[in-house]
Amino acid sequence: MTVRGRAWTAAAAAALCIALLGGLATEIGPWYQALKQPAWKPPDWAFGPAWTIIYACSALGGVKAWLAGDAAGRRAVVLAFAINGVLNVVWSLLFFRLHRPDWALMEVGLLWLSVLALVIVCGRRSREAGLWLLPYLVWVAFAATLNAAVVQLNGPFGPAA
Repeated sequence: MTVRGRAWTAAAAAALCIALLGGLATEIGPWYQALKQPAWKPPDWAFGPAWTIIYACSALGGVKAWLAGDAAGRRAVVLAFAINGVLNVVWSLLFFRLHRPDWALMEVGLLWLSVLALVIVCGRRSREAGLWLLPYLVWVAFAATLNAAVVQLNGPFGPAA
């Protein structure tokens, strides 16, 4: 397999792993269904396709940046994606498993900063790579706004709530 083929395979596998872990952490059950949601929230079915597009664009941007970099640049790209992947899954765990949208709201700032870091790290290696990551940055900003609305409409959270 060529270097390019290995890069695509690794990016697809990483995106699928993060998507799978996030999906496993996401529980749309009675607790979630009982939450008050803002009127502008997209329907639940729209989140799967949106995340699929985000992961595809991110993988594309990551591969383009990885292929454009030297060894140090490639390590920076992989590290930035690894940090982002962890933060992505942690947000789902906080919100859906621990039922703590308030904690998820605090964490989503770190997630957004990690996406911004991806845009910068990848964009320095390839302008096109950075551009492919912009939908992810916009999506996380939207998700943060939605998370804030859920906290405002439903708080407080936790054992005393």
